[in-house]
Amino acid sequence: MSAATITLKPGKDQSLRRRHPWVFSGAIGRMEGEVTEGTPVTVRASNGEVLGVGHYAPGSIAVRLLDFGPDAQLPDAAFWENRLRNAYQLRQGLGLTGTGNTDVYRLTHAEGDGVPGLIIDVYGDTAVVQTHSAGMYQSRPLIAAALQAVIPGLRAIYDKSAETVPAKAAPGAQNGYLLGESSGQEHVVHENGHPFVVDWETGQKTGFFIDQRDNRSLLARYAPGRRVLNTFCYTGGFSTYALQAGAELVHSVDSSKRAIELTERNAALTGLAHKHEAFAEDVFSFMKQHRDEQYDLIVLDPPAFAKHLSARHNALMGYKRLNAAGISQIAPGGLLFTFSCSQVVSPELFEGAVLAAAIEAGRPARILHRLTQPADHPVSLFHPEGAYLKGLVLAVE
Repeated sequence: MSAATITLKPGKDQSLRRRHPWVFSGAIGRMEGEVTEGTPVTVRASNGEVLGVGHYAPGSIAVRLLDFGPDAQLPDAAFWENRLRNAYQLRQGLGLTGTGNTDVYRLTHAEGDGVPGLIIDVYGDTAVVQTHSAGMYQSRPLIAAALQAVIPGLRAIYDKSAETVPAKAAPGAQNGYLLGESSGQEHVVHENGHPFVVDWETGQKTGFFIDQRDNRSLLARYAPGRRVLNTFCYTGGFSTYALQAGAELVHSVDSSKRAIELTERNAALTGLAHKHEAFAEDVFSFMKQHRDEQYDLIVLDPPAFAKHLSARHNALMGYKRLNAAGISQIAPGGLLFTFSCSQVVSPELFEGAVLAAAIEAGRPARILHRLTQPADHPVSLFHPEGAYLKGLVLAVE
């Protein structure tokens, strides 16, 4: 067990006994030993009973538990190999590894895989690591060694934590390779047989929005013969699926010029670029300028409008405004794929915002599908906060 120990106040141990992995600062009674940011700590109940082991961090969430109970394992080399092997075997069971059809998937989804603060995405023979806590950042050498032991044929490991690790915990953090080096070539991966150029070194997140894989497949069922508008398109995932499914035309919009460059490159890989046009513009401005142009299918997949509870009200107003514009622009009988990735916005609140938008637009609409994140983004039953992606497919009259 760790020499650093955190003892909880009386009555503050119930959530940990239910295996929720967070210890809030207000629950702490005392700290003993050298407790610094990133330190592995043993957490005890007020009666001295060991509840688990986790990483300490100053702030509201003071400890994120990695293991529970009196036999909790310290995060050593064996811990990491066991935890990552478990995650890899789950993805094997999902049919996401070792296939030529799909070679991009999420290996670890933080609390959903028992590794709070750690995201690992796999792109072919490269793993991209993002740490969101000091403890995970300091564990990168052990994580890299475990990845090499677990994933066959791994060529490179890229650490992209500079934007996500707390600045005070890792001043001067820089992205870079923990294993291998840049190939200097264009990185092409495949998702359900669709080729995509991925830029994990300078792109958003880890380079690709893996969490929309299942929803892209659903869109492909509805795209044939339709005029499609894909907003906040990033690298054109929905656009590529729509083109290859037989859409009449596809318009892709994103404010990032680099994202539009990648979207156009991915559209070219389909051999159907003549049916595609991309616009490096603000989505709200584009929809206002093209309000008289109707589409048969519109995708609204904005970045998180709210990352904290304090911003939730404004986020809901933003979702209402965006969806009202989208519903107004759909041709009669068209479909709206609309999403929120704001964790603090519940499915019920999001659906309420879309309802308000439909009322404002004055268009009858029916829900065909309620959407969420795919199985390689699992949600721990004990940590429902891990569910963040929610979406609706509406048929608009």
